[in-house]
Amino acid sequence: MTLLNLILMLVLIGVGLYLINRYIPMASSIKSILNIVVVIVVIVWLLQAFGLWGDINTFRVPR
Repeated sequence: MTLLNLILMLVLIGVGLYLINRYIPMASSIKSILNIVVVIVVIVWLLQAFGLWGDINTFRVPR
């Protein structure tokens, strides 16, 4: 994935989140949770894109 694609995706995610926060009425607590979840997902996605975090499917939960 090129740097231009990463920047474009970040801009699209940011604009989408802005539009959801601005125009969809919901409680502020739900907006906060939504923002936190989106930020965490984007951080994990960026770490994977730069190769700093391996594939999530390889993690195993011990019994």
